[in-house]
Amino acid sequence: MTEKSESTIGVLALQGAFLEHVKMLRRLGVQAVEVRKAEQLAALDGLIIPGGESTSMGLIAERWGLVEPLRQWVHSGRPTWGTCAGMILLAERATGQKRGGQTLLGGLDVTVNRNYFGRQVDSFETDLPVSLFGDVPFPAIFIRAPAIAEAGPTVEVLAQVTASNGETVIVAVRQGALLATAFHPELTQDTRWHELFLEMVT
Repeated sequence: MTEKSESTIGVLALQGAFLEHVKMLRRLGVQAVEVRKAEQLAALDGLIIPGGESTSMGLIAERWGLVEPLRQWVHSGRPTWGTCAGMILLAERATGQKRGGQTLLGGLDVTVNRNYFGRQVDSFETDLPVSLFGDVPFPAIFIRAPAIAEAGPTVEVLAQVTASNGETVIVAVRQGALLATAFHPELTQDTRWHELFLEMVT
């Protein structure tokens, strides 16, 4: 744990579930910083882009001059994890967008369907098999969640779920220094996804 505790992880704090990520990281003995300014990025070892409303996050990032610095961070190969809305922002391509489109940072060679699982009332929890975690499934919480419709050849699929329409869709991936989950690990008591990201950082 000493190696991990020397890392400084930023959590983009524009909107959404950033406080829950900060609390989870601190529980693991890691220094966590709420990121609202571009100049904060230089001091970080890794960055989490949390769940929330991806369109709002993109608009706030544009207003605060953060889009290009964040894009540079991601494309330079720095460790970045996007959860739910954060996964959408990391995607190279997105479908199901509102008129005018959606600010995307890109870097992750996937096509994301923004509201694949439907509205707030369609939110659900499921025991998600994750081969990296062995035989104990992860208690995944999906809230107005996206899904990955297509993944490029260098993208490692970490978890899939069968939706109510019978389709099997990708909900967690890793590509180089990028990690993305369609669900909200920060809303559980299970630290395994955060530990996986910290391994990627160190």
